[in-house]
Amino acid sequence: MQLLNQKKLHVVAGRATQELARDICHELSVPLGSPNIAEFANGEIHVKYGESIRGADVFIVQTHAAWEGRSINDAIMEHLIMVDAAKRASAKRITVVAPFYGYSRQDRKASGREPITARLIADLFLSAGADRLVSVDLHSGQIQGFFDGPVDHLTAMPVLVDWLSDLQDDLVIVSPDAGRMKVAERYTNLLGADLAYVHKRRSSTEKNVVEAKEIIGHVEGRTCVVIDDMIDTGGTIVAAAELLHEYKAARIIIATTHGVFSGPAIDRLKNAPVETILITDTLPQPSEKQADKITVLSVAPIIARAISAVFEDTSVSEIFHGNHLA
Repeated sequence: MQLLNQKKLHVVAGRATQELARDICHELSVPLGSPNIAEFANGEIHVKYGESIRGADVFIVQTHAAWEGRSINDAIMEHLIMVDAAKRASAKRITVVAPFYGYSRQDRKASGREPITARLIADLFLSAGADRLVSVDLHSGQIQGFFDGPVDHLTAMPVLVDWLSDLQDDLVIVSPDAGRMKVAERYTNLLGADLAYVHKRRSSTEKNVVEAKEIIGHVEGRTCVVIDDMIDTGGTIVAAAELLHEYKAARIIIATTHGVFSGPAIDRLKNAPVETILITDTLPQPSEKQADKITVLSVAPIIARAISAVFEDTSVSEIFHGNHLA
């Protein structure tokens, strides 16, 4: 007896990521599978795949974000249940695709008696049955080491650079703090721009309070692009933008991957001296988180290329020419 096995690609998505998942499937020319997610009366989540995934290479897409009245914790739990269901349905390989990885800022102990929750999330996915993890612009590269299996760390830099390259202005890439300098340097190399950074300090008594101090670099009369991996409450970015305005920057643009936009973020950004805010579609953006200044770019082609490479067992690094690591 001889068995000729043909690999089967199966992509499914949680409820927080349906639009992005459809775009990814369009890039891959495959249908989006149905995990048939439902809830019991008490809010417990139930998953039952609508077709056989036995022996399939399953990619489960879910961004870790609040949506339609549900929390980020609901999104993570739903993701874990989908992985467990796929494992018990005899999927051959399960890849967790988390465009935005939840709890990524809790990647170390900043003080005593604190958790390392980013590691906990990785352990949960491993226990649920995940074989591989794909994410975009993790807050810290060390999170790759938290998951005991292959991790493909992608970056939205190519789509942001494509947009910025059309400006043809006298660009200065501005890092909002010293921790983002390496990423900022890569933008300067790709765009032929100069580099500046904000010397700042965070309040030792209040969370999400930032005190910007001074700009290191020449920005007067130039187009300044502030880059970061995410905007949450907007404190860091707005403080940097206001300081650049004081230093007489001609134009101020913000480029970030994840538009979290918690609490006062949108109001802060609307009132900030910023011309354009570039974000990607790693997170859903309901109407209350939209503004005229905000331009959304798609990372679906990047994620689709990574999924295709994983499925075909080819190099993700090669298709991104080594520039996929953030």
